[in-house]
Amino acid sequence: MSPRRLRAEIWIVLGLSLGQSAVYAVVSLLAKLARGPLGESTATLNPRRSEMPWHDITLQLLSIGFALVPVALALFLLAADPGHPSPWRRLGFDGSRPIRDMAWGAALAAVIGLPGLGVYAVGRELGITADIVLSPAGAPWWTYPLLILAAAQNAVLEEVVVVGYLMTRLGQLGWSVPAMIAVSALLRGTYHLYQGFGQGLGNAIMGVVFGYWYHRTGRVMPLVIAHTILDIVAFVGYALLAETLGLR
Repeated sequence: MSPRRLRAEIWIVLGLSLGQSAVYAVVSLLAKLARGPLGESTATLNPRRSEMPWHDITLQLLSIGFALVPVALALFLLAADPGHPSPWRRLGFDGSRPIRDMAWGAALAAVIGLPGLGVYAVGRELGITADIVLSPAGAPWWTYPLLILAAAQNAVLEEVVVVGYLMTRLGQLGWSVPAMIAVSALLRGTYHLYQGFGQGLGNAIMGVVFGYWYHRTGRVMPLVIAHTILDIVAFVGYALLAETLGLR
């Protein structure tokens, strides 16, 4: 495939997925800054979509399902490359090493998770991070499995597209490893800017760690597992603690 075609493909895939999210995140950040101090703003990650339970569940499931379409597109396009293994094997997004992937995923989640809480706390103290609401108030029981599905969807979308697919394509274009990792990390940080500068920086650092890991191992599955663990702990833990402690 020609470099021109590869570049066009990258823009299309990102324009349909997290590149689009990055643009909206920047616009959202500018709107928050225009309304007042960033520390007084709120970022809601998993809002209710309807007051009718069946309607809310349906819309949540549809949102999760359609968010994974760009992943299918990225894998489909990688599968068209001649002389390469299946995209699942090529990205290390398979079940060939379940125990090792789970162990490394849990380790990566621990390495990223604790400093991530510190970044959020410092960002709030400095007024450069919005108050993040991770789940809706008064969550009924069926909210929890939806939060778990949302966590898995976020992990698959971000790690497959922003790390596996993007770094693979940039490598085919002849980019250096530091440049690939930097672009992947910058994109990750940018589409989190709606949460404030602190979270944008924290996620960019996470992107550097994850990008380096992928470069060294060629496996995206531990990253998906780590990201899923982080989001489940954040989403479900927030909902349970908020309900128990009456924080909402």
